[in-house]
Amino acid sequence: MVETNHITYESLLSGNKEWVAKTLKEDPNYFDRLAAGQKPPVLWIGCSDSRVPANQVTGTLPGEIFVHRNVANVIAHNDLNMLSVLDYAVNVLKVNHVIINGHYGCGGVAAAMSDKQFGLIDNWLRSIKDVYRLHKKEVDAIEDEEAKIRRMVDLNVIEGVHKLSATAIVQNAWAQGQDLQLHGWVLDLKTGLINDLKVTCSSNAAFDKVFKIA
Repeated sequence: MVETNHITYESLLSGNKEWVAKTLKEDPNYFDRLAAGQKPPVLWIGCSDSRVPANQVTGTLPGEIFVHRNVANVIAHNDLNMLSVLDYAVNVLKVNHVIINGHYGCGGVAAAMSDKQFGLIDNWLRSIKDVYRLHKKEVDAIEDEEAKIRRMVDLNVIEGVHKLSATAIVQNAWAQGQDLQLHGWVLDLKTGLINDLKVTCSSNAAFDKVFKIA
């Protein structure tokens, strides 16, 4: 477990000052450039889990990745928050890549695979239960419980890529010739390494007719 007992409200503010001082020492013009605007080539849709910060795990700096996070990196077609972020990223920032990033050891996925009640979040986790319903035969064939949850993490990301590709936001961008690729990744917290699930999608050419938007 990551040790966090030393973190206080005051330490966060002092940490900010230390970061600013260190950054300015290394690059006196850093904040001038940062304040001038953003043009990130990547939208990251990840889990709210505190152990999965987009910039740190990819070795990037502030301004290089546009980020949206929610519990268990769920893609839901009625989530106006996520859709607003996607619309801005695709149509204003003109990102080239949208990455859905899950992580092994995801508490949200584990909760969705149980029969327990957790409160309001149960409604949110219903989307993951639907992923299980679609892949029930494969998932039920896995006897080891940890391996089963890991596979559900994969499947939740894969289904998320499919759902994103079905949005009018993405398909309209493709129709207009925009260079836009969707990817599915999973971070392994035990190694720090990202697993590319190889489900990259860059057009709707192979989609069944019912999923294509004319």
